This record gives sequence, C-alpha cells and structure tokens, in this order.
Amino acid sequence: MNKIITILTLVIVNITAFAQDFQGMAVYESKTSTADFKSRMEGNKDITPEMQKMFEERMQKMFEKTFVLNFDKNTSIYKEEEKLDAPGTQSGGGMRMMSSFLGGGGTQFKNIKEKTFVIDKEIMGKEFLIQDTLPKLDWKMSQETKEIGGYMCFKATAKQKASQSDFRNFRMKKQEENKDKTTNTEKPKTTSLMASDGEIPKEIEVVAWYTPEIPVSNGPENYFGLPGIILEVSAGKTTLLCSKIAMNIKDKKEIKAPTNGKVVTQKEYDEIVTKKMEEIKQMNQGQGRDGNSGMQIRMGR
Repeated sequence: MNKIITILTLVIVNITAFAQDFQGMAVYESKTSTADFKSRMEGNKDITPEMQKMFEERMQKMFEKTFVLNFDKNTSIYKEEEKLDAPGTQSGGGMRMMSSFLGGGGTQFKNIKEKTFVIDKEIMGKEFLIQDTLPKLDWKMSQETKEIGGYMCFKATAKQKASQSDFRNFRMKKQEENKDKTTNTEKPKTTSLMASDGEIPKEIEVVAWYTPEIPVSNGPENYFGLPGIILEVSAGKTTLLCSKIAMNIKDKKEIKAPTNGKVVTQKEYDEIVTKKMEEIKQMNQGQGRDGNSGMQIRMGR
C-alpha cells in the first residue's frame, strides 16, 4: 500500500515539471537470446568451429541493437541507431531484411494520446507504411521495485499477442516435435529463421519496469500505458534496457510520423512477411547453403 501511495505522490509532484514544449531522449540496448539456435549446433559434426564462430558473430550483430527514443508528453519516434560495418564485413540485402524482421530498421512513430502507431518498413526493395492502433496490454501492477540508472522503478506484467513478422520470438521445435511422421526419424537440424522445424508462439509474456519519476506513459517499441516511462522491458526472448536518458533536451527532434510506403495494417504486413519468407524458404529448400545473406545456415544433410 505504501508503495502505491509513493507512485501517486511521484506522479503528482513530477507532472508539474513538464512544460508544454517538453522533450526527452532515451537510449535502449536490445538483446535477444540466441541459446535456442546455439543449442542446435552442439554435437553437429557438419558444423566446424570456424563455421560456428562465424554464425555466432552474425547472430550477435543481428540480435544486439541500440535504439533511440525521442519523446514528448504524447508522441514519440523510436529508431535504430545506425552503426558502421567493421572493415571486411558485408551487409547484403538479406541481412538488412532479416535485421528488419528482428526489430530493427525503419522509423516507429506512436501517439499515446490517440493510441495509434506508424512504422515504415522495407521488404526486398518495397516500402510499406504500417498504420494501426496500439495494442492495449492488460498491465498487472506489482509493488516489486528495483533501481535502473538511479531511478526507482516498479514492475508490471502482461500477456502479449506475438507478431508473426517479428522473428525475435522464433523458436526451434522440441526433438519429439521435429520428427518425420512417415519415417519416425529426426529431421535435419537447422538454424534457419525460415526452417520448417521452428515456429513463432502465439503469445509471449511481457515484464516491464517503469519509473513514476518521469510521468510519461511511453516506452520503447509499442509499449505504453503505465504511470511512468518504461526503462526496461522483457518480451519473450528479447530485453530492452535503457542505458541513457535525458530530459528537457536542447537539441529537440522533430517528432512526426513517416509518410513513405504502401499503407497496410499490422495484420496485412504480417501476412506479407509470412508469404515472402515462405517463398524464400521454398527457393532455398534442399540447397544446404549458408548464403551470403546470413538468412539460412543448414545444420545437417
């Protein structure tokens, strides 16, 4: 009860500090667990140590990102921080496309007052503009607290429908699920994000940590709806942690929605991505290649 009173007090005290032209900036470090993929390489004689090292480096590059959130009281822009490739490395179209499917690429605008969002995405040279309503999460508030960057944060949890175009939640099926029903033998192991022995769950658990000391109901990606900005959120296998935050910044950014691309809903975009990935999977099926795109690495014959 005392902690709930503390939340309300912090909101009342701090909300008066936010002027009409207020703007803030937060940097988030994104990390997605690759343990599921690495476990499929263990004990596979077809994977040399050099191949494993190369694969892990590619996975780390795709699954560890930095994002910047520029926000005011009602709107925000969330975008991946661009990084230069190390000398000797290549970022082909396939790598960029997979990066987009793994939470990167494009500009994400959201209006928490109107509960809408807009994201521009590119697939194989085609631009799409996703316009839709922000997903409403049924947050369950907790009195559990922890400190993040000097701010006292409170815990909230929710269940979220997993986007079928977000491959960060891709998981390999268990061995008993990965057997050929006609021969009762295990299918070849693979780390492909287009593999037939993997799937994206229908629902994931979300754990968020927010601070009422910054009474802005915003956060990274599409997360919002708590009485304070979200400084950390774990959803499925991905964690977004705020590493830097600045309030009332002088170098204000223009916060407006992107406008380029074919307008689609989130559901329509998911269907387009699913269809494209199925087409690529069919093209690559049976070729047993690692590909320069970094999109498929076979782990068996």
